Amino acid sequence: MAEPHRVTRRARLIAGLRSNVPPSRWSTWFSGVRIELTDQTLDVVAPSDFHSHWLQDHYRELIASLASDYLGTDIVVRYLTASPPLEDPQVVPPTDVPRPSERSPEPSALGSSLEQSSRYLDKYVFDNFIVGPSNRLALAAAMAVAEKPGQHYNPLFLYGGAGLGKTHLLYAIGHGALTTRPDTSIRCISSETFFNDFVEGIRRKRMDDFKHRYRTVDLLLLDDVQFFQGKEQVLEELFHTFNALHQFDKQIVLTCDRPPKDLGIEERLRSRFQWGLLADIGPPEVETRLAILRRHAGFAPKQVPDAVLDFIAQHITDNIRELEGALTKVTAFAALAQQPITLDLAHEQLADLIPTPSGRPPTATEIIAVVAASYGVSLTDMEGPSRREPLVTARQIAMYLIRTLTELSLPKIGKQLGGRDHSTVLHGVNKIIKLIKADPQFAHRINDLSRKLGST
Repeated sequence: MAEPHRVTRRARLIAGLRSNVPPSRWSTWFSGVRIELTDQTLDVVAPSDFHSHWLQDHYRELIASLASDYLGTDIVVRYLTASPPLEDPQVVPPTDVPRPSERSPEPSALGSSLEQSSRYLDKYVFDNFIVGPSNRLALAAAMAVAEKPGQHYNPLFLYGGAGLGKTHLLYAIGHGALTTRPDTSIRCISSETFFNDFVEGIRRKRMDDFKHRYRTVDLLLLDDVQFFQGKEQVLEELFHTFNALHQFDKQIVLTCDRPPKDLGIEERLRSRFQWGLLADIGPPEVETRLAILRRHAGFAPKQVPDAVLDFIAQHITDNIRELEGALTKVTAFAALAQQPITLDLAHEQLADLIPTPSGRPPTATEIIAVVAASYGVSLTDMEGPSRREPLVTARQIAMYLIRTLTELSLPKIGKQLGGRDHSTVLHGVNKIIKLIKADPQFAHRINDLSRKLGST
């Protein structure tokens, strides 16, 4: 059992450290760290080598100063890594992987795409990522991958709705990997760029160059893979690219707006996406939203009152980009108009994003529009015949909300959504009711949509 005076000194040290570290950084970088104390040493035990190196780069002087103040000048501070690190999940071994070309990786310190993009995506690093319960697993896995590409969670599949931080983590992995190993060859691109490169390779009859570009990197970071749905030729090429990299322990990280099981692609590729770790990024909780707003408010030209931050955090709930954009709109208007930032000003400037309840129930058209915007689909798609995801889920949510918030009958609801019959509407409503009961995060999203419609 630890001696009482040692426990007291350790507690005082941690309290001093916490008072000098911003809450967002404490949650991200210190919540998983152990502080161990003996008479001669202070051990800072981090969950990974990358984590440990980051602490030394950013807080070595502060920790040394506090250790001297609270523990004495003779104390030795050591930075250690916990053993074992994050446990690997069970991975189904591949059985049908063809042998790829054995060309050597391109000797580029920066994969060309990351090199071109990093100039305007430097803000997308781990240090700027606000962590909360909804994204903690994704952040921990991303940090482990950045530290040792190809050794943890390969592939890493990050999924969640628009504007929740998937692209941020994707680029943070690239920057983190280069911090640890500057000679790492990285290609960080959107799925659209991969598709365009593939088409250009076919057009110019230079597919060997395309394959070499994508199959010889150490780390492939591919954003928004749902873009590939229905594109059979590029999916075939992605299948072979995946095999070529995975067989030689080259790291693959993919982002998507839904889990692999909901993607309309062949089972052989869908199963490969699930070989490593699937990490869901959900909508941020109100505390996380406030932390994001407070960080951005620190760069505002005028001080932003807490009441304004709270108002924005309470009403914009499922998209971080919208959250940041709302704050920017309020602060920019106040600066240009030379007005103080007040709650009334926020109400006025955000009326289009946060409509004031009108006292009447929403119409079916309004409900369909709000749901479509939330899921990033068009009103034409909502009324059309397509059965792809997430369109089907969005359509069923609209059915449920119209049934709940209006007096329309099942046949009239079906008419609002492209002339569907009443049995289809009833099936959609019942499915959403089951999902609400089974999935708290899904229920939270439905409540947020209801709030936007002024019904709660």
